[in-house]
Amino acid sequence: MNERTAAGARRNGLVHQVLQPAGWPLPRGYVNGVAAKGRMVFTGGLVGWDAEGRFPADFAGQTRQTLANTLAVLALAGAGPEHVVRMTWYVCDIDEYRAARKEIGAAYAELMGRNYTAMSVVEVSRLLEPLARLEIETTAVVPAEP
Repeated sequence: MNERTAAGARRNGLVHQVLQPAGWPLPRGYVNGVAAKGRMVFTGGLVGWDAEGRFPADFAGQTRQTLANTLAVLALAGAGPEHVVRMTWYVCDIDEYRAARKEIGAAYAELMGRNYTAMSVVEVSRLLEPLARLEIETTAVVPAEP
Protein backbone atom coordinates (compact mmCIF):
# COMPACT_ATOMS: atom_id res chain seq x y z
CA MET A 1 0.00 0.00 0.00
CA ASN A 2 1.52 3.33 -0.98
CA GLU A 3 1.45 6.49 1.19
CA ARG A 4 -1.66 7.90 -0.51
CA THR A 5 -3.68 4.71 -0.10
CA ALA A 6 -2.42 4.20 3.46
CA ALA A 7 -3.68 7.67 4.38
CA GLY A 8 -7.05 6.87 2.80
CA ALA A 9 -7.31 3.61 4.74
CA ARG A 10 -6.57 5.43 8.02
CA ARG A 11 -9.40 7.89 7.35
CA ASN A 12 -11.83 5.02 6.83
CA GLY A 13 -13.50 3.96 10.07
CA LEU A 14 -13.93 0.28 9.18
CA VAL A 15 -12.41 -2.22 11.60
CA HIS A 16 -11.50 -4.42 8.64
CA GLN A 17 -8.76 -4.25 6.00
CA VAL A 18 -9.50 -1.91 3.10
CA LEU A 19 -8.27 -3.28 -0.25
CA GLN A 20 -6.93 -0.61 -2.59
CA PRO A 21 -4.67 -1.69 -5.48
CA ALA A 22 -1.57 0.49 -5.90
CA GLY A 23 -1.96 3.07 -8.64
CA TRP A 24 -5.76 2.95 -8.75
CA PRO A 25 -7.66 6.20 -8.22
CA LEU A 26 -9.12 6.48 -4.73
CA PRO A 27 -12.90 5.94 -4.82
CA ARG A 28 -15.17 8.57 -3.23
CA GLY A 29 -17.77 7.38 -0.75
CA TYR A 30 -16.94 3.67 -1.04
CA VAL A 31 -13.94 1.33 -1.22
CA ASN A 32 -12.89 -1.17 -3.88
CA GLY A 33 -12.72 -4.10 -1.48
CA VAL A 34 -12.71 -5.18 2.16
CA ALA A 35 -11.11 -8.22 3.81
CA ALA A 36 -12.74 -9.29 7.09
CA LYS A 37 -12.83 -12.12 9.63
CA GLY A 38 -15.58 -12.77 12.14
CA ARG A 39 -19.30 -13.42 12.49
CA MET A 40 -21.22 -12.45 9.38
CA VAL A 41 -24.46 -10.47 9.62
CA PHE A 42 -26.77 -10.00 6.63
CA THR A 43 -29.78 -7.77 6.14
CA GLY A 44 -32.49 -8.35 3.62
CA GLY A 45 -33.34 -5.60 1.19
CA LEU A 46 -34.42 -2.81 3.51
CA VAL A 47 -36.50 0.18 2.43
CA GLY A 48 -37.03 3.64 3.86
CA TRP A 49 -40.29 3.29 5.74
CA ASP A 50 -40.69 4.28 9.36
CA ALA A 51 -42.17 2.21 12.19
CA GLU A 52 -45.69 3.01 10.92
CA GLY A 53 -44.87 1.95 7.35
CA ARG A 54 -44.75 5.53 6.00
CA PHE A 55 -42.20 6.63 3.42
CA PRO A 56 -40.58 10.07 3.20
CA ALA A 57 -41.60 11.77 -0.04
CA ASP A 58 -38.10 12.47 -1.36
CA PHE A 59 -35.20 10.22 -2.35
CA ALA A 60 -32.76 11.66 0.21
CA GLY A 61 -35.30 11.20 3.00
CA GLN A 62 -35.88 7.60 2.01
CA THR A 63 -32.12 7.05 1.90
CA ARG A 64 -31.69 8.44 5.40
CA GLN A 65 -34.50 6.27 6.76
CA THR A 66 -33.20 3.18 4.95
CA LEU A 67 -29.75 3.69 6.50
CA ALA A 68 -31.34 4.16 9.95
CA ASN A 69 -33.35 0.96 9.43
CA THR A 70 -30.17 -0.85 8.37
CA LEU A 71 -28.36 0.22 11.53
CA ALA A 72 -31.32 -0.86 13.68
CA VAL A 73 -31.23 -4.37 12.20
CA LEU A 74 -27.43 -4.61 12.49
CA ALA A 75 -27.56 -3.47 16.13
CA LEU A 76 -29.67 -6.54 16.97
CA ALA A 77 -26.59 -8.63 16.11
CA GLY A 78 -24.12 -6.36 17.91
CA ALA A 79 -22.95 -4.74 14.66
CA GLY A 80 -22.52 -1.09 13.82
CA PRO A 81 -21.48 0.96 10.81
CA GLU A 82 -17.80 0.13 11.42
CA HIS A 83 -18.59 -3.55 10.74
CA VAL A 84 -20.31 -3.07 7.37
CA VAL A 85 -18.25 -4.64 4.58
CA ARG A 86 -20.67 -4.48 1.63
CA MET A 87 -23.81 -2.66 0.56
CA THR A 88 -25.86 -3.13 -2.58
CA TRP A 89 -28.22 -0.26 -3.35
CA TYR A 90 -31.14 -0.88 -5.70
CA VAL A 91 -32.58 2.39 -6.99
CA CYS A 92 -35.59 2.94 -9.22
CA ASP A 93 -34.07 5.98 -10.97
CA ILE A 94 -30.30 6.44 -11.23
CA ASP A 95 -30.79 10.08 -12.24
CA GLU A 96 -32.79 10.70 -9.05
CA TYR A 97 -29.93 9.09 -7.09
CA ARG A 98 -27.33 11.27 -8.84
CA ALA A 99 -29.38 14.43 -8.29
CA ALA A 100 -29.57 13.71 -4.55
CA ARG A 101 -25.90 12.72 -4.07
CA LYS A 102 -25.09 15.70 -1.85
CA GLU A 103 -28.02 14.98 0.48
CA ILE A 104 -27.32 11.23 0.35
CA GLY A 105 -23.69 11.91 1.30
CA ALA A 106 -24.78 14.06 4.24
CA ALA A 107 -27.18 11.38 5.51
CA TYR A 108 -24.52 8.69 5.05
CA ALA A 109 -21.93 10.75 6.96
CA GLU A 110 -24.40 11.44 9.77
CA LEU A 111 -25.46 7.81 10.23
CA MET A 112 -22.54 5.74 8.95
CA GLY A 113 -19.66 8.10 9.74
CA ARG A 114 -16.44 7.57 7.79
CA ASN A 115 -17.14 3.86 7.42
CA TYR A 116 -16.84 3.48 3.66
CA THR A 117 -17.53 0.00 2.39
CA ALA A 118 -17.53 -1.96 -0.83
CA MET A 119 -20.68 -0.75 -2.55
CA SER A 120 -22.69 -1.18 -5.73
CA VAL A 121 -25.60 0.93 -6.99
CA VAL A 122 -27.94 -0.80 -9.43
CA GLU A 123 -30.92 0.72 -11.23
CA VAL A 124 -34.00 -1.52 -11.23
CA SER A 125 -37.39 -1.07 -12.85
CA ARG A 126 -39.42 -1.56 -9.66
CA LEU A 127 -39.26 -2.64 -6.03
CA LEU A 128 -41.73 -4.78 -4.12
CA GLU A 129 -42.93 -1.82 -2.05
CA PRO A 130 -44.59 0.55 -4.57
CA LEU A 131 -43.63 3.77 -2.70
CA ALA A 132 -40.00 2.75 -2.14
CA ARG A 133 -37.44 4.63 -4.26
CA LEU A 134 -34.51 2.48 -3.10
CA GLU A 135 -33.68 -0.72 -1.26
CA ILE A 136 -30.35 -1.58 0.40
CA GLU A 137 -28.88 -5.00 1.24
CA THR A 138 -26.01 -4.97 3.73
CA THR A 139 -23.36 -7.41 4.89
CA ALA A 140 -21.43 -6.80 8.11
CA VAL A 141 -18.70 -8.77 9.82
CA VAL A 142 -18.30 -8.54 13.59
CA PRO A 143 -14.74 -9.52 14.61
CA ALA A 144 -14.40 -12.38 17.07
CA GLU A 145 -13.61 -11.22 20.57
CA PRO A 146 -10.13 -12.23 21.75
